[in-house]
Amino acid sequence: MQNREQILEMLSAILVEDFEIDATDITLEATLYEDLDLDSIDAVDLVIKLQQQTGKKIQPEAFKTVRTVDDVVNAIEGLIKS
Repeated sequence: MQNREQILEMLSAILVEDFEIDATDITLEATLYEDLDLDSIDAVDLVIKLQQQTGKKIQPEAFKTVRTVDDVVNAIEGLIKS
């Protein structure tokens, strides 16, 4: 999982399978809390799933500013490159 497209595919799969979000709703511009209707507990669960998928420790501070799907992709991309 090196590029943004692969990260987005992984994230989309998690959102569809674990959070029962319609795949057509998942766009880079979609907001996690408003458009995708995630709550703070879902966000914690998402971080755990992403850690399992990437094998990288995700710092909660890194996700405090995450609001959109694109923000999540950027955060994961930064983690993988570090």
